[in-house]
This record gives sequence, C-alpha cells and structure tokens, in this order.
Amino acid sequence: MSTITSEVSTSSSTNKTAYSILIAVSFAHLLNDLLQGVIPAIYPRLEQKFDLSMGQIGMITLCYQLAASLLQPLVGSFTDKNPKPYSQITGMFFTTTGIIALAYAPSYGWILAAVILVGIGSSIFHPESSRVAYLASGGKRSLAQSIFQIGGNSGTALAPLLVAWIVIPNDQHHILWFVLFALVAKIVLTYIGRWYSNNLKLVNKNQKKKIYLPDLSPNRITSSIAILLILIFSKYFYVASITSYFQFYTMDKFGLNEIQAQVYLFYFLLSVAVGTLLGGYFGDKIGRKYVIWFSVLGAAPFTLLLPYVGLQWTGILIVIIGLIISSAFPAILVYAQELLPKKIGMVSGLFYGFAFGMGGLGSAVLGWWADLTSVAYIYVVCSYLPLIGIIAYFLPDMKKVGLKEME
Repeated sequence: MSTITSEVSTSSSTNKTAYSILIAVSFAHLLNDLLQGVIPAIYPRLEQKFDLSMGQIGMITLCYQLAASLLQPLVGSFTDKNPKPYSQITGMFFTTTGIIALAYAPSYGWILAAVILVGIGSSIFHPESSRVAYLASGGKRSLAQSIFQIGGNSGTALAPLLVAWIVIPNDQHHILWFVLFALVAKIVLTYIGRWYSNNLKLVNKNQKKKIYLPDLSPNRITSSIAILLILIFSKYFYVASITSYFQFYTMDKFGLNEIQAQVYLFYFLLSVAVGTLLGGYFGDKIGRKYVIWFSVLGAAPFTLLLPYVGLQWTGILIVIIGLIISSAFPAILVYAQELLPKKIGMVSGLFYGFAFGMGGLGSAVLGWWADLTSVAYIYVVCSYLPLIGIIAYFLPDMKKVGLKEME
C-alpha cells in the first residue's frame, strides 16, 4: 500500500526516521506524564489527610481529565493552521504551576484547582508533540507513535514509585521535588522546538508533497472515526478503574500497605509501556486494524478472570492485561490520522482529549459507584468493557483501501 503523505518537507531530512527527535519527544513525554502521574499516585495520602470519599477521589480525576481533554482538539485544530514549535514549553509552565499548587494545597478545593492547571498543561503538550512524532516518523508511523507513547507510559509507571520514595515517607510538601523534572523537560522541549521550527522553514522553502486521501466515502470515514472513539471509551474507562482505584482494591482485598499497593500498580503501568511499543511495531507489520481488534477484545478473558483470583494471580493478570490493552492506542491514533491526513493536529487532539475525558469520566462514575457498593464490585462490572472490542471487525482494512489525490 502507498503511504498516505502529510504536508512535510521534501528534503532528505524528513524522508528518514529522525530517531534523535523521536527519543527526545518520548523523553519529554515521559517527564510530562511523570508529573501528571503524581496525581493518582498520591490519592491514598490525600484520602487520609482530607478524609475523602471514593466519589471525591473520582472528582479529582474528572477535573484533571476534563481540563486535559476539552482543550486538546481546539489546540490541535489551531496548530494545524498555525504551528507553534515552542508551545509545549508553555504547557510545561502550566504543569509546573499545578505541581507547586498541589504541594501546598490546604484544602480539597485547592487540590481541584491544582490538577486543573496540570490538565491544561497536558492539553497544550500532547497535540503538537504528537505532530512532531508524526513528522519525525519517516513513514514508520505506528512505531513513531509507539516510541512517543512509551515515554508517557513509562513516566506514568515511574510516578507511583517515586511518590512512594519521596512523598509517602515524608509529607505532601515533598511533591515540590517533582518541579526538577519540569525544569529538565523545558530544556528538552527547547531542543525539540528548534528542530520543529527548522522543519517548518524547510516546508516554506520547498514544494509541498501531495496529500493522498483514503478512497472511502465520507460516511465510511465518519463511521470509522466513531468506532475508534467507542474503542477508546472501552479502553480508557477500564484503564481508569486501574489507575485510580487499583491501590485501594489491593489494600482492601489483600491487606497490602500503601507502598506494596503502589508496587502492584507499577506492574500494570510498566506492562502498559511495553505493550505500547509492541503495538506500534506490529501495527506497521501486520496492519493496524488487527492490532486494534486484538488489543481491546483480546484483554477480555483476563479482565473477566481478575476479580476472582488471589494476590499472586492478580499480579500476573494485571501484567497481561496491561500488555494487551495498551497496544491499541498507537494503532488507533495512526489509523485515525490516515483517515484524516489533512488534520493531524486536530485528530491527535481529539483522540488524546477523548482518551483523557473518558478516563476522567470513568474515574468519577466508578468512584461514585464504589461508594455505593465496593471497590471490588467495580472490577466485576468493568471486566466486561473489553468485549466492546468486537466492533473493530467493522473497520476497513487500510492495506486494501485505495488512495486518491486531494483536490
């Protein structure tokens, strides 16, 4: 299949995969999501200090995720027409301010305000950073998005371990140490912004490549985007049950202490990072549709079993679930970009934003539900969510779809 091209420079520098930029943007993503990962990692500490209910914990996630989700499509749409190479640094400024506010938050209201600032930083960071990964891919789009995404997943995985080491033995004010990671991120983002700015100058000097669209009707493209968003809902609603409440689940069911529970959450988050990389590799090799189908639906047998096993099997199953369910997102994002190649920023913002939004909504709903029933019960209910993955059958196989030049 011919590769759908984007509006990038014809220079040789953009025809090759720019691994140095991919590694840099992945590392920046690691630092960004490490800072965001501090929020759910300190939930047990916040619950004890401010006597919070599960519903209030869910509301913290909802406020953060809504701030992160609602702005992303707008940021992506704006930067499609007005690229901003250094906008990620602005996003990191908001994140840094939020982390400082969280370290000194004296009340529940201050916590909500702090996480909203972190969410705004995320909404600015992701669309343009995803575009940089796309431009640096050299045609290896799933792999490039996986390298970008594995940075974020690794940062999220490291957050609970660092919180357990830095914050839990001390107090809330020690969150301030994470500002050092923000300072490093700004240095890396300056390097990325310089490359992106030079890339844009080359585009203006050289004739732009033709853009090819998939030979699908507008209704088929719309229905395919809708299917992808439903799959995002299934994936991130389930992931929200793990990232927000798995610590409480293992503490309640198996009597683990706070630090032990953080370690089991780390198992899941680390497996998510590995699964993301594998998903990108196989997406380029065997086709994104089949990776998407396997990733969402393939997790179902293990999620259905999870609520009924002991501690040892819980650790094993949570790793398997993380490996499988995480492999979908790079394939989903690149699949959507191929459907709408003229709107890379908007598509990236829409899907990152929707993912964040579903994670926040899921956390809020599940927290409210856990207060009415129990934390263990929400895992029984959520175990059926991956079965929604069967609808991936109705996605067109992009390897068999022809291309047409954009008029």
